[in-house]
Order: sequence, then C-alpha cells, then structure tokens
Amino acid sequence: MTALREDDTTVAPSAEPDRKGRLTPRQARLVRGVAAAVVMVAVAVAMVVRFALEPSLLTLGLYGLALIFSGTAIVLSRRGRTRVATAVLGAGVGVIILAEPLLRAA
Repeated sequence: MTALREDDTTVAPSAEPDRKGRLTPRQARLVRGVAAAVVMVAVAVAMVVRFALEPSLLTLGLYGLALIFSGTAIVLSRRGRTRVATAVLGAGVGVIILAEPLLRAA
C-alpha cells in the first residue's frame, strides 16, 4: 500500500494510454521493418531487370544505394526508431527515383 491507500497492483486509469486505432510500438517496428523489406525486394528485382537491359555502373550504384537505405530502415526499425526509419526509407527511395532520370539525361 502506498500513502494514497492504493495497492501496488492497482493500475491508475491514466497509466494506460488510450490507443484506439494506434499501433503499439512493437507493431509499428514490425510494420516498418516489413515495409522496408518489401521495398528492398522490389528494388532488388528492379535492379536485376534494369541491369539486364542496360548494364551500367550508374544503374548498379543507384539501386545499390536504394538497397542500403532499405537496410538502414530495417535496422532503425529493429532498434525502435520507427519514425526515423520511415523518413530514411521514404527520402532515400524518393531521391533515388528522382536522381535516375536526371543522371541518365546527362
């Protein structure tokens, strides 16, 4: 018992956050990790297809960089940095998608 005459097993109503429709931290890590893995597989398939059509170091480098961003997002998700993982994955893949046509045109 505490000074407020509560048992140690009693849970205050405010101790449990209202999580209607929200993911738990564990679920969020899992979702972002799976999303990064799916992106990684898609990038790997696209890299193989593009490299088969037009073998170049630029293709290998850009898609390799996208794979690195995906792997970084997976590691960040596993360590609990889910928002940072989402930002790394989104920004990294976005930069790669925008950079490819610009570099090919040059």
